[in-house]
Amino acid sequence: MSNIAEQMAAYAEQLKFEHLKPETVKEVKRRLLDSIACSLGANGNTPPEIAKRIAGAVNCEPGSNVIGTGHASSPDMAAFANGTQFRYLDYNDTYLSLEPCHPSDNFAATLAIATWKSIGGKEFITASALAYEILCRLCDAKSIRLNNWDHVTYGNFSAALGASKLLGLNAEAMVHALGLVGTPNNALRQTRVGELSMWKGCAFANASRAGVFAAMLAAEGMTGPAPIFEGEKGFFDRVSGPFDLTLPGPGESPDMILGTYIKFWPAEYHSQTAIEIVLNKREEIGPAENIEEILIESFDAAVDIIGEEEEKWNPHSRETADHSMPYLVAVALMDGKVDLDSFTPERIADPELRALVHKVKIVRNDELSAKYPDGIPNIVTVTTKDGKKVSDRLDYAHGHPNNPLADEEIVEKLKRLGGPYLSEERMDSISEFVFDLENQQNLKTLAEMCVWS
Repeated sequence: MSNIAEQMAAYAEQLKFEHLKPETVKEVKRRLLDSIACSLGANGNTPPEIAKRIAGAVNCEPGSNVIGTGHASSPDMAAFANGTQFRYLDYNDTYLSLEPCHPSDNFAATLAIATWKSIGGKEFITASALAYEILCRLCDAKSIRLNNWDHVTYGNFSAALGASKLLGLNAEAMVHALGLVGTPNNALRQTRVGELSMWKGCAFANASRAGVFAAMLAAEGMTGPAPIFEGEKGFFDRVSGPFDLTLPGPGESPDMILGTYIKFWPAEYHSQTAIEIVLNKREEIGPAENIEEILIESFDAAVDIIGEEEEKWNPHSRETADHSMPYLVAVALMDGKVDLDSFTPERIADPELRALVHKVKIVRNDELSAKYPDGIPNIVTVTTKDGKKVSDRLDYAHGHPNNPLADEEIVEKLKRLGGPYLSEERMDSISEFVFDLENQQNLKTLAEMCVWS
């Protein structure tokens, strides 16, 4: 029997645009537009600006476009800069499984190769859907955060295969790319514990950089360690433990993207339903100063990731605040919104807001844990100082496949985040290009439209 890397490569090699279902093609386009919106909102923030400066120090002709700048850098450095922009706000899409992830992070790798090689829309859509498929199926197969590895470790493989597909590698070379990326690039879960650093938004960008570099090496004939998963000192032995990976059959559409979720709020996904509850009930709850306690009953993954460590009640960085259930619910209640202004240093440090954060209590609920990851159920009960209790439960946030965003809402997100930087006419042109992506001849055209800093 072939090993896992060989199975991945065999599926990737035979995949064609014609195999993709229309709804899969549509979702790739929607997720790309959503990612561009996120990169606009990230403009001017420190981590994306650092990444753009680093990529800007490398001149490459022909090169890969660095979103926002118009600069052509090396493919690997463009992937890092673009990935940091897509991910920084924690506003791009999500997939929930044994291992949660942000599959649109893969666009950093596929866009780097597509703009470098002036590739058209059909090829880009196919490679991006493939990358979504590989990442989400790996996340279904086994949790690696339980072994203290970060989820972006899986992204090495999906980014490498997406890049390899666009470079036209055969299955044998793709297997080498998987070995080249999988051996040196395993990421520690330290990225997402305690007080979070700027690296939180860069970690998958680094996996995309590594995936692009591995694919480029394999394209030049570099061989990689094998078998990368089942080998004596391979991925199973050192990182994940053994697992079975189920892939689509030859000619089958890669449809995992259909089970991923676009974010309505710029916050860690497990908090989205809790945010919606308190915003819907805010008028009934009344003034924040009259709140005695905010009790959140939640599921294990939410508690483990955003509702357990003491730093979540005392955030000092944007990265920690947008991964703090107590902070996110408190700021939603106090301000009646969660947006980019919710995470400024001044807002995070506000003493009245901090006092409300400390009124939040989070407990595990076994029934809600059993529902996950089909939904992200949270129950929020707010008790006021006069003894009134306001409570509600919500399972599916706006943006979930069971409660999806309309195309117009994604366009509105682009315009809201891009308003300070681009004209409405330019943003309309970007939207029109993306929604007709399968008929576009060169992704560089899109990148050249995305210049704002």
